[in-house]
Amino acid sequence: QVQLVESGGGWVQAGDSLRLSCAASGRTFSIFAVGWFRQAPGKEREFVARIGWYGGLTDYADSVEGRFTVSRDNAKNTIDLQMNGLQAEDTAIYYCAVVTSPPRGGLLATTTYEYWGQGTQVTVSS
Repeated sequence: QVQLVESGGGWVQAGDSLRLSCAASGRTFSIFAVGWFRQAPGKEREFVARIGWYGGLTDYADSVEGRFTVSRDNAKNTIDLQMNGLQAEDTAIYYCAVVTSPPRGGLLATTTYEYWGQGTQVTVSS
């Protein structure tokens, strides 16, 4: 199993930046990819970004492309999400998640991921 703990959330004003971190423990050698997702009140959980654990390939949702950057430090078993130019629409609980083998489906779907953190709240005030 893989355990995930997110941190770094908070309350900011529009235009500000935040850096979220996800600490992985357990069978981290089995990680294939890590995704960041978010869920706003009354909405479904949605894909934000993902990064390959070993290859480092990244994907971003259109809504965050150019503003958010995902990175990982394999030695520290951490995965960060740098969020710049935050907008009120970015307000949500942010989750990191792990998949341990190449999925048949895409890496953008919540159902692909096997392990999830507890989430960290990001609130952006306009």
